[in-house]
Amino acid sequence: MIGQRESVSGAHFAFTDRWGGVSAAPYEELNLGGAVGDAPEAVRANRELAAKSLGLDPDLVVWMNQVHGADVAVVDEPWGEGPVPEADAVVTARRGLALAVLTADCVPVLLADPVAKVVAAAHAGRPGMVKGVVPAAVRAMAELGAEPGRIVARTGPAVCGRCYEVPEAMRAEVAAVEPAAHAETGWGTPAVDVSAGVHAQLDRLGVCDRARTPVCTLESQDHFSYRRDRTTGRLAGYVWLD
Repeated sequence: MIGQRESVSGAHFAFTDRWGGVSAAPYEELNLGGAVGDAPEAVRANRELAAKSLGLDPDLVVWMNQVHGADVAVVDEPWGEGPVPEADAVVTARRGLALAVLTADCVPVLLADPVAKVVAAAHAGRPGMVKGVVPAAVRAMAELGAEPGRIVARTGPAVCGRCYEVPEAMRAEVAAVEPAAHAETGWGTPAVDVSAGVHAQLDRLGVCDRARTPVCTLESQDHFSYRRDRTTGRLAGYVWLD
């Protein structure tokens, strides 16, 4: 259920895998995405299971309506009833409020300044990385008192540069914005490495405490992958403060 978990000075980071939930095929098992065609009651049950496995109150988890953009929402309480606002990054300074990001090949980015007590979660697919969603999240954190040199950054399971094949024109367009994302597949065709691009952006911002998981979602049967399966579930990354 929780494929990776880490705590740093009162800030907590976690990434799920696909197992331990109640969803039926093709979303088996721990689908946490509510907009992929899965039964709503299964998604609710899965979100409760995942939250409780982390010691979190499911009602204190903030989700996003992700649209591959660069908008950042600053929150100090759950959304409540009604539609979830469109955003691809969310930031809070409220302890105990967990921020969640959904992915199935895109890069889940979790950020925390344990001193300023500010955390952020960002959804960085290829479009969002190019638009600068991660730098936008860091700027929003700074407005709440965070300092890039203190930020701890963790990126979770995502399609790797060896597998993310794209047309040459698209690779050139991405690399013009972020050269570090230029990649080649394992079979010698143009590719994009979104995780490498995100980490290059963080490095330029002065975020030094960074780590990325070695898991490639397309290669791993323990993780959902949109590129591999199309109709599939969504993983989640969670970040919160004591």
